[in-house]
Amino acid sequence: MASSVPGPYPLPESRYDLSTYWGRVRHCSEIADPFMLLTTEKQLQEARNLISSYRRGELKGTNPKFWDAKKKLDSTVHPDTGETVLLPFRMSCCVLSNLVVTAGMLTPGLGTAGTIFWQWTNQSLNVAINSANANKSHPMSTLQLVGNYAMAVSASCGVAVGLNKLVPRLQHLSANTKLILGRLVPFAAVVSAGVINVFLMRGGEIRKGIAVYDKNGDEVGKSKKAALLAVGETALSRVINATPIMVLPPLILVRLQKGVLKGKSLGIQTLANLGLILGTSLIALPFALGVFPQYQGIDVHKLEKHLIDQKDQDDQPITKVWFNRGI
Repeated sequence: MASSVPGPYPLPESRYDLSTYWGRVRHCSEIADPFMLLTTEKQLQEARNLISSYRRGELKGTNPKFWDAKKKLDSTVHPDTGETVLLPFRMSCCVLSNLVVTAGMLTPGLGTAGTIFWQWTNQSLNVAINSANANKSHPMSTLQLVGNYAMAVSASCGVAVGLNKLVPRLQHLSANTKLILGRLVPFAAVVSAGVINVFLMRGGEIRKGIAVYDKNGDEVGKSKKAALLAVGETALSRVINATPIMVLPPLILVRLQKGVLKGKSLGIQTLANLGLILGTSLIALPFALGVFPQYQGIDVHKLEKHLIDQKDQDDQPITKVWFNRGI
């Protein structure tokens, strides 16, 4: 993000009001804009230079070029490290990266092998995205990463396979209800494993605390309470994000298969499924990401005692600090 560019002058967080939900939705729609994937290294460097000139006080005020540069950095660069996030794991690639995986998980009639394969693929992608976009106060070791990855995959596969075997045994339910529940099994598996995945991958942040910063972007210290809030909100955002994408397309597809798609070939039904998932993802993602601010402030009195009564570079008492929630 643009906040990774150093300088004595603070950056405006966004051209939109991030204290409001609608403002965050509009901001997140820019971060998740797939066209940002076309940004070149040269354009990124030009964006860094422009933002740097603002942070050094050389550029007075904002203009369209400033906001375009900030958008490029916010959608491409990690806010803590300043490094370019690998393309498939950027938020601007989120819809495209998840399209095929989600379609695979929502394919009707998957057997046990197919269910395990797509749940494994989905959790592999989740681990990569979590690792690439997490708060970098405490990087994970390779051993921790592999262990947490194995537990997340086991959880998702266990839930999916278990529910797939359970639903047909619910004798008191109608065939149509069983059909709908069967289509929602991937949602239950993704949500439960997604929450587990976040807490496993970012457990070190809760144990050790994450960096919190004053209004000038200078680190004030580490906070476990801020870390718990950051990880908890991220886990909840996984549920919010997965709900429309994993619930609406399969339910709509069930309805279409009884109507206009009845008797159609597997290829046409697959294209319809992909279209439903793509459309829902493009619309729902900014609304889900906007529920919680990524870079948010909190009163220091709600955090640990060692963060209270500190002063900033202007010798003013620090009453509020900010932290990167991660994605």
